[in-house]
Parts: sequence; structure tokens; C-alpha cells
Amino acid sequence: MGSSLAESDVDDDDEFGETHEINVTPFIDVILVLLIIFMVAAPLSTVDLPIDLPSSTATPQKKPEKPTYVSIKPDLAVAIGETPVKRVDLVRTLDAAAGASKDRFIFLRADRAVPYGEMMDVLELLRAGGYSKIKLVALEGVADGAAPAGKP
Repeated sequence: MGSSLAESDVDDDDEFGETHEINVTPFIDVILVLLIIFMVAAPLSTVDLPIDLPSSTATPQKKPEKPTYVSIKPDLAVAIGETPVKRVDLVRTLDAAAGASKDRFIFLRADRAVPYGEMMDVLELLRAGGYSKIKLVALEGVADGAAPAGKP
């Protein structure tokens, strides 16, 4: 709040009046920093392997904070997150991950073109390594080959 430094008998033009302005510069700086943080962090939270997932009508489950994705690509290559690994090193790499626990959920993503036997081989590797909590990932929506609700 401003105050007057001039005497009362001086013209009103020379007086310092009260100012009613809010300094928004620090607010804008904080908003810009938060925007930059979210712009950098958002791409890091997604998995960018090109996998054509099948659809499912099952109700979606709650996703944990830091999910562990094991992906089987169309060329049958296996990856943990976005990092390709050899099948023989799959369990060893999962064990070496930070915060590794055999009780955590492993989310298995397999491309639509992957044969069922290949997916079962990866499931067997995970089971033999002690990972028994495995969830299969699919796209939300109508299951393949099924008619949408209310249509023949």
C-alpha cells in the first residue's frame, strides 16, 4: 500500500497515490516452471513400443504407480519397458531392476500377431523365475469378433 510523501497543500498531480496492482510476475514464473516439468515428465510415463494390442470388454483395473511392462513385439522380441532384452535374460533383468520384488505385478503386453505358444513361453519363463502375479494388457473396448452391446 502506498502513502503520500508530499504535503497536503501541493497539487494532487505530484502526490504518490495508493497503488492497487498485483505483481503477477512470480506467479507466471511458477506456472511456466510447472508447465516445463509436466512437458518433460509426460512422455517419460508412457511406453512407446509399437504393439497392436487386442481389445477386451473387461472392466479396467487400477494401474500401480510404477508398472513393470514386459512386451512381446510382432517380431517376437521381448522388452522390459522400452528396453529390449533376450529371453534368457528376462528374469535376471527383472530381478536386477530397482525396487525388484517377486510380489509386484508384471504387465504382459503381446502384439496381436504373436502366436499363443510364444506368449505362453514368456509366461512360463516368468513363472519359473518366481513371478506369479502377471496381468495381461489389452485395449479397452469391444472384444475382437464380438458384436457391440445392443447390436446383432
